[in-house]
Amino acid sequence: MSDATLNSVKQDPDDFAVQIADQIKTFIVAVTEVSKVEEPEEAVPVLLLQVSQLLLAGGRLGAYEDIVPDERYEPDLGAEPDADGLRERFAALLEPIDVYSEVFDPYEPRKAPVPARISDDLADLVTDLRHGLAHYEEDRTTEALWWWQFSYFSNWGSTASATLRALQSLIAHIRLNQPLQELDGLDTDTETLDDDLAEEAGRVMAEEIAGPLGLRPVQ
Repeated sequence: MSDATLNSVKQDPDDFAVQIADQIKTFIVAVTEVSKVEEPEEAVPVLLLQVSQLLLAGGRLGAYEDIVPDERYEPDLGAEPDADGLRERFAALLEPIDVYSEVFDPYEPRKAPVPARISDDLADLVTDLRHGLAHYEEDRTTEALWWWQFSYFSNWGSTASATLRALQSLIAHIRLNQPLQELDGLDTDTETLDDDLAEEAGRVMAEEIAGPLGLRPVQ
């Protein structure tokens, strides 16, 4: 497939849907499997790759012409599986590097950074993507594409971008031999984090991630 076809904003909808669905299925399967590993050094590099590839699908959806659903109202999908188990596994796996600081909107200055969690983000991404996939698997291709495109702009695109930035930052700290900085009390559940969060995060990255990757320990 040529680059022109890959990036076309007027590609045949059926072919486009197959390609996007394949990318989304790959992401969901891969992230679900990664959540089952026991060590963070096994998870972070793979998550960086998978979220990067998901954002390629998102970029293609964003560049594609506006998709209009066949029906005015979205068909009922019935009960959908939740991602609480996935969320909990990642929260345990990535502690204490789960919480990070996010700029909610780069064009809207804020007085304080927004706290977020990688574990929450990954669960939210899977939930959004599964919703569209449910339409796709019921042969409602246009509805699936509309949902993926709409939710890319309204939710999962910004979530995936923020998650990618956090994951990239984690690996950059390791590769550049830089300890994590103080998070100034950011948390999604309480007003303050444990005072030892930054020190503990640096220790975890050095001992559990950098070591197995053969990188120099943080001094």
